[in-house]
Amino acid sequence: QVQLVESGGGLVQSGGSLRLSCAVSVSIGSFNDIIWYRQAPGKQRELVAADISGVGTDYADSVKGRFTISRDNAKNTVYLQMNSLKPEDTAVYYCNARRRWNKEDYWGQGTQVTVSS
Repeated sequence: QVQLVESGGGLVQSGGSLRLSCAVSVSIGSFNDIIWYRQAPGKQRELVAADISGVGTDYADSVKGRFTISRDNAKNTVYLQMNSLKPEDTAVYYCNARRRWNKEDYWGQGTQVTVSS
């Protein structure tokens, strides 16, 4: 059974940094796409950063130059390094893993990030 577990969220001051982790229970190499989303209160879930097989990485305009997505295949873990955090980055952050051939789609439970001004 595939499980994704996010960690690393917390409370940080504006300008600070956090590194989120997404531990996957199976080989992350079996997934085509690994994506970080976030959802702020009263807002729709939005894509933050994506690692797309055969394409590379992509980021929301609001986080470009501040956030970095990376994978550690040996640890089956995906990271989201977040620097220069702003209050508007406050949200629950979710990890998503997808396999294209069978359209499987897995989500973690989310981790809260709160940035104080």
